[in-house]
Amino acid sequence: MNSNTTQDGPLARLVGRAEALYRDHDLGTVRAWKERTGGLAVGYMPIYVPCELFHAQGVLPVGILGGGDDLEIIRGDAYYQSYICHIPRSTIELGLTGRLDCLDGMLFPAICDVIRNLSGMWKLKFPDKLSRYLDVPQNFDVSVGGAFYRKELEDLSADLTARGARPYDADALRASIETYNGIRRRVYGLYDLRRDQPWKVPTSELYLVLRAGLVLPVEEFAAMLDDYRAAVEGDASRTPMDQARVVVTGSFCEQPPIGLLRTLERSGCYIVDDDLIQVHRWIRHDISTEGDPLEALVTAFLDDAIASPTRYVSDDSKGLELVDRIRDARAEGVLFCAPSFCDPALLDQPLAVAAVEDAGVPWTAFKYAENTGQFHVIREQAGTFADSIKLWGGDA
Repeated sequence: MNSNTTQDGPLARLVGRAEALYRDHDLGTVRAWKERTGGLAVGYMPIYVPCELFHAQGVLPVGILGGGDDLEIIRGDAYYQSYICHIPRSTIELGLTGRLDCLDGMLFPAICDVIRNLSGMWKLKFPDKLSRYLDVPQNFDVSVGGAFYRKELEDLSADLTARGARPYDADALRASIETYNGIRRRVYGLYDLRRDQPWKVPTSELYLVLRAGLVLPVEEFAAMLDDYRAAVEGDASRTPMDQARVVVTGSFCEQPPIGLLRTLERSGCYIVDDDLIQVHRWIRHDISTEGDPLEALVTAFLDDAIASPTRYVSDDSKGLELVDRIRDARAEGVLFCAPSFCDPALLDQPLAVAAVEDAGVPWTAFKYAENTGQFHVIREQAGTFADSIKLWGGDA
């Protein structure tokens, strides 16, 4: 066996560090960064936020994705109804128990009514912290949605400065855009490698590395991505197996527990595309570093963003982007894997299913919560689905 894959090899150590960061709800790395630099740290729900702007003003953007399956919800359940998704309850629990005290504020991007409500709850419970709802345009005309979004960015920048961040500087933002362009290239490169050689890049590993990037300074994250790619490419012990190639979709906000991803892989599935941790690849290509950098951020959001249930797409084209992804990934099936009570994902799912069926692609569906701990039923369902693909292919 290659030394990288032994318990104390470099790959194992890297993935182990990523998992430790995934489970560090006290944000020890963020606290250490603040002590070292004296800078501000602002949390955000990681679907899309303009991390480039934070970085340019000396602020550490910190992705907050609830408490996962490690956190017992005691106080958070009192703030939200039982018929909504789990992530707002665990997020408010993290705040109320002091685990997020090192954050100087929270940014809540436009996802759904629940997250909008969470932004208001944050203002009530933590009045001394910055709390902003980042309202993004659903009209993509540059003179309408573009003007609106530019004003949002300018207001966000002013709020950060008022809290003690560096003032806005165009040259600094251009440099930060280039830094994050490098992150996108690395992440998309790993997605391409996983698509071509999924046995080299298990999704459960890649997911942990991407989660680590939510709390690390961007320069450290870039180094981790480079180290991870070098380690998996150099690991000759990872060889192909006869597994079904699937796309996992529906998990763009509340994330599945790591045990669920491992279960899907053990059931006989190679996950060759997904919509996990979208913030690292919300923009498809490099953002321009020429001209006005704020305008470049606006243009990228309007014209070069991925499809998402949180972003307006006309009903007659919903699901078509998913079909394109299936074809590009050479996937043999789709797992619709959405959090319970997630309105954006579950309301879009029937239209996406129709598009997948029209394309002749097999699919199955199940739901989860971020604190799901038992996966036996899901493993049986996914395993049966994978077996049917391998036995009957498109006739499954």
